[in-house]
Amino acid sequence: MILFSSDLELKLENKIIMNKLIIDVAGKKIFLMIITSNDIYNITKENTKINYDKLTFIINDFLNSRQLTLRDISSIYLNIGPGSFAGIRNSLSIIKAFNLTNNIDYYCYSIQDFKGEKDIKYENIPYLCEKFKIEKNLINPIY
Repeated sequence: MILFSSDLELKLENKIIMNKLIIDVAGKKIFLMIITSNDIYNITKENTKINYDKLTFIINDFLNSRQLTLRDISSIYLNIGPGSFAGIRNSLSIIKAFNLTNNIDYYCYSIQDFKGEKDIKYENIPYLCEKFKIEKNLINPIY
């Protein structure tokens, strides 16, 4: 049997990807978390102007460190504040670009969206966005 590249791409496109990326640059540190079906990984970086400018590189390096690429991410969750204006603005631009180039859905949330929830953890953000009906691909930042 001969497989053509288009056949291979079709098989890859049919694979169900459930890796989630959480980005939070609103606070004192840049925080990234990957949630896979088997594991949870996270890193923090200093929240500086230089790191805002390098955020796409930081995200790609983090994904590569776990043998992942953007194509392996099914959804992105972004904290939109309140917090650092520059960090939120930069990260919004980046996830919108990821959405346009890789067709990755994104959810913009604020901790204020989860009223009544206690002990909010990053690994619970996807569940909380679903519970509180945070709309996908909608940007409404809180500076």
